[in-house]
Amino acid sequence: MVSKKIKIEKMAGSQRKYAGNSNRFMDNDVPKYRFPEGRMEPRSAYQLIHDELNLDGNPGLNLATFVTTWMEPEADKLILENLHKNFIDHFEYPQVEVIEERIVNIMANLYNIPDKDDFVGTSTIGSSEAIMLGLLAHKWNWKEKRIKAGKPFDRPNIVFGADTHISWDKFARYFDVEPRIIPIAKNRYTITADDVRKSVDENTIAVGVVLGTTFTGEFDPVVEVNNMLIELKKTTGLDIPIHVDAASAGFITPFHEPDFPWDFRLEQVKSINTSGHKYGLVYPGLGWLIFRNEKMLPENLKFYVNYLGDEMPTYTLNFSEGSSMIVAQYYNIIRLGFEGYRSIVEKMMGNAHYLTEKIRKTGYFDVLNDATHIPVVTFKFHEEKNFDLFDLSYKLRERGWIVPAYSLPKNADDTTIMRVVVRENFTADMVDIFANDIDVAVKSLKVKLKKSPERSPRQGHGVS
Repeated sequence: MVSKKIKIEKMAGSQRKYAGNSNRFMDNDVPKYRFPEGRMEPRSAYQLIHDELNLDGNPGLNLATFVTTWMEPEADKLILENLHKNFIDHFEYPQVEVIEERIVNIMANLYNIPDKDDFVGTSTIGSSEAIMLGLLAHKWNWKEKRIKAGKPFDRPNIVFGADTHISWDKFARYFDVEPRIIPIAKNRYTITADDVRKSVDENTIAVGVVLGTTFTGEFDPVVEVNNMLIELKKTTGLDIPIHVDAASAGFITPFHEPDFPWDFRLEQVKSINTSGHKYGLVYPGLGWLIFRNEKMLPENLKFYVNYLGDEMPTYTLNFSEGSSMIVAQYYNIIRLGFEGYRSIVEKMMGNAHYLTEKIRKTGYFDVLNDATHIPVVTFKFHEEKNFDLFDLSYKLRERGWIVPAYSLPKNADDTTIMRVVVRENFTADMVDIFANDIDVAVKSLKVKLKKSPERSPRQGHGVS
């Protein structure tokens, strides 16, 4: 995030003394916006930062994030042992590259890659980078086809829904591709195959389909879109690839719904991304990108770098990448196996369904997504009140729960919803506590408003 310019401290009086255990070891003030003049004892520096970070929320109560917040001690040990290894240095750290290659093979097989396809893939620092790299390859493939056909290649477009992550909009802007964004409807929060058909043309580099949308956790109709594009190919000759954004579902669907066709079993699915640091059960940041066939990755996008003793092909937006999360992903895979992941996924899905029941029983909400495909539950107030979900979100924060409330995209932006991401540490017992806290919070808001009927006008989503 770009930081705002902050006034430079000029006087000792503008410097703040830090409270906490570190205070007993410190004799001088600590400047916040410039280098300190001298050094500090290690335990003082640690305690100062440790105390300040206590202001952050509790990751275990953060129901807003998909990101993994706990790993086993053995995984933590491996992470610590490999924190200092730069993954790009294959000559110095060849075994990490071997492990990455194993995981790429594992992920391709998990996504039902056909035997005839010579797949290729890579690790990334998250799904955002994986999306960028996947779509960039599709842009270059489209461009090369246009050049060979003697057609103009200055107006590429990409088709995706308003239900996608902001990474899709970023790609379109950063890489100069026209975004053809399919709006959601008042009572439908995903795209349709008909909408896609109306949006694509000969300049479309790819169609984006999301498994586990950011807003509601629902699935775009990947089978229907695939079938429509196959028919389009037969009737017009346009061969438009699908990129599946499975950031949230890539480590859920293969274990929970193995017979559900969404991956390389579908003809037009040419690339898939997922997040290892979500339901892959690894800390941030780690993502994976798999192409159906090596020819999907244009040779011109590969860089062969003779660096630190070996020539290395790279396809990345970052030259530096940590090795520790790749190692941690491999630990999870060999430690848990397919059955282990399946068991964890089923427990999360069970807890998500239990949460859905508890939410409904409160009598306050309409459930929009009852964890149909992934352990995400979204809901809204079923009737208007003198307070909203933003008020409820702030009230729940008093108990430590971090739960997002937000408005849906255009065409449904008058609808405010709340989303709970059920992760491994959100047990059935915690579901009971959370549901009870929601009930108490709503009743508290009702009582507060009865005592204070007049409220100040409010702008946006903040509390006035």
